[in-house]
Amino acid sequence: MNLEATRAKFEELYERADGEFFFAPGRVNLIGEHTDYNGGHALPCALDLGTCAMAAPRGDGHLGLFSLNLFRGDESPRLKFKTDRLSPNSSYGWRAYPLGVAWDLEKKLGPIPGADILFNGDLPGGAGLSSSASIEVLTAYILNTFHELGLSLTELALVGQEAENNFVGVNSGIMDQFASANCRPGHGLLLNCETLACQYIPINLNQASLWVVDSGKRRGLADSKYNERRAECEAALERVNQTIDRRFKSFGEMSQAELDALSPLIEDDTLLKRARHAVSENLRTLAAAKALSEGDLEAFGLLMNASHISLRDDYEVTGPEMDALVQAAWKQPETLGARMTGAGFGGCAVVLRGPAIDRDYQARLSTDYRAATGLAPDFHQVRPAGGVRRL
Repeated sequence: MNLEATRAKFEELYERADGEFFFAPGRVNLIGEHTDYNGGHALPCALDLGTCAMAAPRGDGHLGLFSLNLFRGDESPRLKFKTDRLSPNSSYGWRAYPLGVAWDLEKKLGPIPGADILFNGDLPGGAGLSSSASIEVLTAYILNTFHELGLSLTELALVGQEAENNFVGVNSGIMDQFASANCRPGHGLLLNCETLACQYIPINLNQASLWVVDSGKRRGLADSKYNERRAECEAALERVNQTIDRRFKSFGEMSQAELDALSPLIEDDTLLKRARHAVSENLRTLAAAKALSEGDLEAFGLLMNASHISLRDDYEVTGPEMDALVQAAWKQPETLGARMTGAGFGGCAVVLRGPAIDRDYQARLSTDYRAATGLAPDFHQVRPAGGVRRL
């Protein structure tokens, strides 16, 4: 993204020249989908794409918020928001994400002096790469830095999650914000989403490569279905816990043998499928982290494939476009593994490609996908990056 254009717009918009640059990345989840709110493990890495901001502190309790990439044309660029008058509602548009952060910080810490912030991101919206989490974490980091709030990176991630859950209204887990805050260059982050314990896994691909492939299908149903799937998992777990002495906090605590033994208690085919994905995906993620740490990319790729099948058949969140994209990737002989990444119903796939046989890999995959859907995919090579930072 063009930092000088961002600087020029900031100085024009806010009539000040004391801004500083900050950056928070998006993330791709290599494996461990819809496990975060089920108390399981996820394995994301940060991208070199994300949200940049130029920002400067204020002392009057107002937030100035504008975005070069999210501007819709019907917004007042000089609109400012009083941080102590915020309440969750649906009128804020994209600004709900940074405003939700300020709202949560006010609740926790008292009055926030404010800031002028100009965002400029290069993450495609609705692609499942956590553009919203990057805005939340970036806003929290900026306010924490300017006003010396003393919050850790993990605490900033939790503020972002609280904003998304209770201000924006998406009942998400912690993984997206945690990854944007805490990832390290060259590593995946194995996160226990129940305890927030994490382990950094080196990503050594040798001659292989990781790609995010954007399907071109925006995730129109993702937020509503995300909340629905979470409610289904909670219902399945409650049915199990009502009829046994031991209470499971989450499906992340459950082994496959325990689920097999307890599955008759769920008494609903749909709820059983949701539980089966939650348990099996957690176990796949642990196995995938081990394979990646050992450099066993073939095993890692097979686990990616199994993850997609489970998301398609048991969790039912992939959709025809995403299935067609993954099928097109599986068809190519270089592909070691491919799966949907993100909430689902469009967005992106993550593809592990082995050493190139020829230079036509992307063209062949694109041709097959376009023939099935009429859409053209977009490719971005994954270079595991670091978390939120001052530039």
